[in-house]
Amino acid sequence: MNLSDYPHRRYNPLLDEWVLVSPHRTKRPWQGKVERNADLNIPSYEPSCYLCPGNTRAGSLQNLPYSGTYVFVNDFSALLSDIPQERMSEGALLVAQSERGICKVICFSPKHNLTFALMDVGQIVPVVNVWVDQFKELGAIDYIRYVQLFENRGAIMGCSNQHPHGQIWANETIPVIPANEGVRQKQWLEKNGTCMLCDYLKIEKKMQARIVLENDSFVALTPFWAIWPFEIMVLPKEHMSDISMLSEKNKAACADILHRMAVRYDNLFETSFPYSMGIHQRPTDNQAHEGWHFHIHYYPPLLRSATVRKFMVGYEMLAMPQRDITPEDSARRLRGCSDIHFTMHQKG
Repeated sequence: MNLSDYPHRRYNPLLDEWVLVSPHRTKRPWQGKVERNADLNIPSYEPSCYLCPGNTRAGSLQNLPYSGTYVFVNDFSALLSDIPQERMSEGALLVAQSERGICKVICFSPKHNLTFALMDVGQIVPVVNVWVDQFKELGAIDYIRYVQLFENRGAIMGCSNQHPHGQIWANETIPVIPANEGVRQKQWLEKNGTCMLCDYLKIEKKMQARIVLENDSFVALTPFWAIWPFEIMVLPKEHMSDISMLSEKNKAACADILHRMAVRYDNLFETSFPYSMGIHQRPTDNQAHEGWHFHIHYYPPLLRSATVRKFMVGYEMLAMPQRDITPEDSARRLRGCSDIHFTMHQKG
C-alpha cells in the first residue's frame, strides 16, 4: 500500500481509534495564524519567577533555596484531597461524583533558563528519580488509583512559566485515556498471550521507518497511528509496567533519551520546541495489570516551522483526528537532526 501519496486511515490499537492521513495536503500554502518565535535569551535566575529558588510563589508561600530538583503541592491544585464524598444521579443522563486527588509541581532545575535539551544526562537523572519516588509515594495512598506525570513546555501548550518544571496529578479514579489504553492492552494479552507494545516494538525495529533514535534501553519512534505532526512515543525495550521497575542503568538511559529527543526537537526548527509530554503506566489500584507496558508520549503542536502550528479544529473536533505529514516523513526529518543543540553550532 502506498502510504505517502494519497489519503488513507491508520488504526490506533492502543485506543481502538482511527486517524485520517492526507499527505497530499502538505503542498497547500499557509496564510493562517503565525506564532511568535520562542525567546532564547532567558536569564538563569528571574526575580519575578514564582518557581525560582527562594522566590515567593503565586500562592504567597516561599520556595526553599533548592539546588537540585524541588517538589511541592500545587498552590492551585485541580484536585483536592479533603472534599466530601458525594454523588449525583438524575436517571442515567445527569451523573456526577466527587473526585479526590493530589497535584504537585516538580522543578527540574534551579536554573530558570534550562530545558531537557540544555541539561546534561547527569542533571536529568535526578528528575527521573523524582518521578519514580513520587509514583511510589502517591500510588501507595489508599484512595489514589492513577498517577499522571507530565510536562507542558512552551506558551503554545499553555505553560504559564518558562522555568523548567513538570506536574503530577494523582487521581482517585483512572482517567479516560490511560483507562482505554489499559483495556486495549489487557484485551491483547488475553487474546494473544503477549504484550501489545512489545509486539509493536518488534515490528518497528524490523521496519526502521519510524524509529528516530534509541539506546540500550529505550526506543523513540513516531507511532504508525500518530496524530500530531511530530508526535513521538518512547518505549522501554524490556517489558515494564511502570517506572518503578527502572534499574539505575535504565534511569540513566531514560535521561539520555529525554535529552537527545529534546535536542532533536529544538534542532528541527531551531527554536525552543513546545510539547506536552507524559508517562502512561499501570494504575495504582493493587491490580496485576500484566498487559501494561509503560511508555512516554510527546504531543508537539508545531507543523511546518517555529511559528506555524497545527490546530485541532473543524473535522478533528467533529469527526476524527487528521494529519498531513506522514509519520514516516516526520521520523525521517527528526532522525536527520543533530544530537548537538543548534545554539552550540551558533556559538561555534
